Amino acid sequence: MTHHETRRPRHAAAQEPLWRHVVGDVLRRRRRAQGRTLQDVADVAGISMPYLSEVERGRKEASSEMLAAAAGALGLGLVDVLALAQGELARAARLRPVSVAAVTVLGAGPGGGQGRGTVCLAA
Repeated sequence: MTHHETRRPRHAAAQEPLWRHVVGDVLRRRRRAQGRTLQDVADVAGISMPYLSEVERGRKEASSEMLAAAAGALGLGLVDVLALAQGELARAARLRPVSVAAVTVLGAGPGGGQGRGTVCLAA
């Protein structure tokens, strides 16, 4: 990788987590809740233990086939992984600070005359 490829945009960390991080966290939490080792789950899934470790740590973006295999080894379907990841993303979005800008809008004031109002926009 070049220096340019390894750099993350500075604003990305403040926005929302990456999909691969969320999915990795979902898989790791489920595996640990079951008291299973990386090697055990990797063997059942038919994937290498180092690869599964990289997926769990959010360093690799798993293909749908690999994700289905890992999820299946944990007793999950893809829909389960999606639902759990969606919950994580929703929580992260609620915790993320929202920047609010006030915008002055020209429009009809009380009684039909011209007036100014303030509209707040959240981004």
